[in-house]
Order: sequence, then structure tokens, then C-alpha cells
Amino acid sequence: MRAAALGAAAAIALPRRLAAGAAGRRPPNIVFILTDDLGWAELGCYGNAFNETPHLDRLAREGVRFTQACAAAPVCSPTRAALMTGLWPARVGITDYLRADDPKFLSADQYAALPKVLKAAGCATALIGKWHLMGDYSRRPGDPRRHGFDEVICSESAYIGGGFYFPPYKHMPEVQPRLGPNEYLTDRLNLEAVEFIDRHKDRPFFLLLSHYAPHTRLVGKPELVAKYEKKPGAGKGPQARQRNPHLAAMIESIDDGVGRIADALERLGLAGQTLVVFNSDNGGEAAVTSNAPLRAGKSHLYEGGIRVPLIMRWPGAIPAGSTCDAAVSTVDFYPTLAAVAGAAADAGRPADGVSLLPLLRDPAARLARDALFWHYPLEKPHFLGGKSASAVRAGDWKLIRFHVGPNGPAEHAELYNLKDDPGETRDLAADRPQKVKELAALLGRFLADTCAARAPAG
Repeated sequence: MRAAALGAAAAIALPRRLAAGAAGRRPPNIVFILTDDLGWAELGCYGNAFNETPHLDRLAREGVRFTQACAAAPVCSPTRAALMTGLWPARVGITDYLRADDPKFLSADQYAALPKVLKAAGCATALIGKWHLMGDYSRRPGDPRRHGFDEVICSESAYIGGGFYFPPYKHMPEVQPRLGPNEYLTDRLNLEAVEFIDRHKDRPFFLLLSHYAPHTRLVGKPELVAKYEKKPGAGKGPQARQRNPHLAAMIESIDDGVGRIADALERLGLAGQTLVVFNSDNGGEAAVTSNAPLRAGKSHLYEGGIRVPLIMRWPGAIPAGSTCDAAVSTVDFYPTLAAVAGAAADAGRPADGVSLLPLLRDPAARLARDALFWHYPLEKPHFLGGKSASAVRAGDWKLIRFHVGPNGPAEHAELYNLKDDPGETRDLAADRPQKVKELAALLGRFLADTCAARAPAG
């Protein structure tokens, strides 16, 4: 059930540029830009004609754009745990977003997180922005500093809640504005990212720029909101479900930072030595946007809740302007980035993710993996409507099994063929009972295998 160990991923025969770290030369730099609640359909390069994302569109033209990238969970914290560990959230035991005094947290004693592995490979490491794996903020058991980050900048010291985009930052009251009294948080994070790159231009680095945006409550910069409000067909207010001016403004601020980072890499002569990854922690919130043609949004295991944008650029190593249709997951970043950096393998460590390096060489390649999995147990429905469920995707087929309670008997199962029906409009469970049985067995084995998950009875 598990993918190959990290050692196997690191042993893949790499192109010369991809093999830099493993060959004893300077490992490449890695810039990972993670957004919060950015849906699959929000960027120009994914077909959005309202939001303006010229820098991300350029990143896609110069790299590879994934069309079926999936978050490891439909909400924040589990996906971030998967990014840090390369493990399914069910195995880590973080399957829902963490509350202010949550007893769960990402344990540095139990998991060798990605920055710790990359630091051991010689990278300077930094987290700029959101973490949300802390657990109880009064005790800080999951402090990111314990996970191998050399620098932790503008990261929450108190519970995030709905987010704060202008000073005073109530989730990090110790952070004082640098860009004037009306500083916009996304701009501040972008500035800190460029300054980190400047400080570490002479050594390899791993930068996780983890934006708080565009998580609700939506608040864009007033001048950008006004710009989008004037566009034809613009929605009204921050709760508009179509062509939301506040959402568009927040995305433009993120996009501006992508441009600033790309300019800094060019200015320092580092573009060819740097892998840039752009991704989101889950799908867009359907209360403020549409994920069409995908169904539903954040908190749901339908595609609108878990399919996310993914762009990777590395000049000279990744074919420019390519598109990859392979189904990939957040858990795949750990083995991929460890292999890129030439990190030492840990043969005793489980690895649920698989390296994406074959797809970076050839976007039409196939991965050695049978299925993707999700386990999302809830005591009660999420306030955005998501229900307790587990899911498996094997090839084009996807089974969602809804539960009565977090670990109770199955309420019902739904079956979809994503190739024919990406919007999950036709439940084929009654028509294909054998396929339901096959996927249910696969899902059951996954739940039994993951140490933190209990297979639902019935």
C-alpha cells in the first residue's frame, strides 16, 4: 500500500540539472509558494478570464502546469502536515484543521519534517507566513522552529481565525509594519521573501512562502478592489460567488509577489538554479467563488474541494510550456524536493508520496502508484457543508464513502468517472457495483494501513 521509501525516490536517474545535489555539487534552491484556499479555476493559465495573474501565467509558460493536482485534504492543516511529512494525513493523525487549543500538532519528535531534511542537505531554510500546525498556542508544541526552519518570519503566534490582512495583526501582535501604517500583509510577506533570497544568494536555500491569502474573510487592497469592481460582470462585495472583486484583488497581490521573486532570481543569476513551486492547500471556498466546472469547494471531498493549481518551473530542467495530466498529491512534494536537493535517504521511513521527478523530465510519464486516498472524519459537518467521508481515486475512477460520524458505518458511497464527468454530476454507484466493491476494498486496506485511521464499519 505504501509507496517506495524516500531512498528509492532519491535514487531515480536524474537529468544533469536535476542531479546537482546528488552529484556533490551545490544543491538547487527551492522556492515553494503555498496559498490558502486558492481554487483550481482562479488563475489565467487555468482559464480564468476575470482575475489577472500575469506572473503566474508566465511561470506556467516557462514550466509545467498540472491539471489534476490534488490537495491531501479539503482543509488547511492536514494538507500542510502532508507537505511537511510526505505522509497521508490519516497516518499523521491530523485530519481536520487545528483549533486554537488543539491537542493535536505536528510533532518534531515523531516526524523528520521536510525543512529538517533539506537543512541536513545544506540548505538554508525559512518559513515566511502561515503554519497552522502549532496545536495549543499557549504551549506551542508544534512550533515550526522545531522542524528545521532556520528563520521563521511573520508566522502566527496566536490563533489565526479569519485572518488579518492589515495592521494590527492580531494573530501575530509582535509583528510591526514595515511598509507604512496601511501595510498589506501579502505585500509584507512578498518583501520578506525577496529579502531572504538576497541574504542567501551565495548558498542553497529552501523558502516556504506560505500566504494567509486568499482565506476568508476576504479583504483586498482598496485600490485593487476598486479596479476589479469596474470590470464588466463584477460581483458585488466580498461574498460574491462569481467574479469576486476582493478575491481577485487578493490573488493579484499574490501574483505580484511571484513576479517580484522571479525578478530577484533573475537579478541574482539564480533562476536556472532554482525550482519554483506554486500550489494551494485546498480548493476554493464556494461561499465566495465558483470552482466550476468542478463540484463544491473547500471542506468537501468532491473535486472542487481538493483539486488545486500546481505550477513548477526550473529553467533548463523542466520543459517550458508543458502540461501534465497525471493525478498527483501534496504527499509527493516531500520525496520530490528531497531528491532534488540530494538529501540523504532514510530507508526506515515510510513514504506515502512518490517522487514527481519523472514528470518533471517528461510530463507525459506515468507514476508507479495505484491510487490516491483521502480520510476526512468529522464529528459534525463542516460549517461550509463538508461531511465526514473517505475517498479513493484509481485511474479515472473515484469513490467517495460518506460516514455516519467520524468512524461510524458507511452512510452511502458515490462513484464517479472523472475523465467523462470531471464535475461529478453522475453517480454511477448503482450502475457499477463491481467497481464500487473493488474501490471500497482498496479504501478499506488503506484505512487499515494508516496508523491513525480507523476503518469505518459496515
